[in-house]
Amino acid sequence: MGARGRTAGCYGVTGVLNALWGATLPATDARLDLGAGRLGELLMALAVGALVAMPIAGRLPDRWTGRCLLRWTMPSAALALALTALAPSAGVLIVSAVVLGIVSGALNVALSLQAVAVERASGRPVMATMHGTWTLGAVLGGALVTAGLHLGVDVQPLLLSGAAVLFTTTLALSRKLRTPDTRQSSTPSEDTREGVARDEAAREDAARATRGEVRRGGVRRGGLVVGLGVVGAAAFITEGAATDWAGVHATRVLGATPAVGSLVYTAFFVAMTVVRFVGDPVRARLGPALTIRIAGGTATTGYGLVLLAGATQTPRVGTAIVGWVLAGAGMAVVWPVVVSALGTSGASARRLSTVTTISYGGGLVGPALIGSVASRAGLPIALLIPAALAVLVAAAAPAVLNQYLATSEAERGTTTMRSTR
Repeated sequence: MGARGRTAGCYGVTGVLNALWGATLPATDARLDLGAGRLGELLMALAVGALVAMPIAGRLPDRWTGRCLLRWTMPSAALALALTALAPSAGVLIVSAVVLGIVSGALNVALSLQAVAVERASGRPVMATMHGTWTLGAVLGGALVTAGLHLGVDVQPLLLSGAAVLFTTTLALSRKLRTPDTRQSSTPSEDTREGVARDEAAREDAARATRGEVRRGGVRRGGLVVGLGVVGAAAFITEGAATDWAGVHATRVLGATPAVGSLVYTAFFVAMTVVRFVGDPVRARLGPALTIRIAGGTATTGYGLVLLAGATQTPRVGTAIVGWVLAGAGMAVVWPVVVSALGTSGASARRLSTVTTISYGGGLVGPALIGSVASRAGLPIALLIPAALAVLVAAAAPAVLNQYLATSEAERGTTTMRSTR
């Protein structure tokens, strides 16, 4: 198994780990009698730990490689998951969640760094496939948790056994992990060259306009980095809206049964998984800017159908399911395209961690914001938030991508001119 396969394996294992945590929360709630308030504190503790760790993790590869960071964060995440299983009280569980959040935040940065290195070395897009493997791992982990609980296995031994298997698996994967040699990148495929050429003219025009600004400082570049983070945050918020609220929308707004509500959630994830596995060749042929414009437009159409389902009589649930499928298909490739753009530009680990922190921060805060608006104005009004963000992705993300890549090219050109003097 090469570097690409092992890195994909790391993504899949991380998906399983996330599912073991998330899918067992209801059972953990029952074990410790947490209640809604404590559950909110628990999720906030996880988020705070992750957001604190991500910027720090971005600085560590200056001393160690992304591979080294991945080698210790993966087993550590499995051990942190075991700590949550052993927690005897709500207070200890919250502390354990902070630890899990810290390690998971560092792990997310490490995964992105390793995937960027693999993509640079291969000379072709692989990012969407990596995230598709994560989604498959999450689906597998959720299925295993569901099966175990239905068989009557208590949540503590279920989590502990899962953490033990993950710990062993991550040790085996990380031991053989290698950092690809990007100096010996393969020649880009014909489709990749076509996609690059499709965006080349726009980036060249932008590069001419930005070279002078690059020489005068990095303010514009810093703003574009934040812009990429906002694009990623928009993608995570729209994705989180589906995973947390699609089923609730179907049951409470559209009057569907809980079984149908579960089907809506499943349809969203199936669409996202399928598109992620076909997303890399599509991006190679179309280029990142056009790909993300189509993705945002598809997600916008999906959210439009979801909102329409609440305003029509029949077939309400069928319309919503089609809408969530389109939303999942559209948002599937947005974050992989953002990470790949950072890798293409030769972004440092610090820059990558900055974008990751902003993006994941949006994903952590977004569902809570939607819930707050839903409690005051109703869920259909709250879902206008992810719908508007999908429009933002379609309208603004291509320009942000082109400007960022053009600025990076101009920056590299300036550096080259200086080095030849």
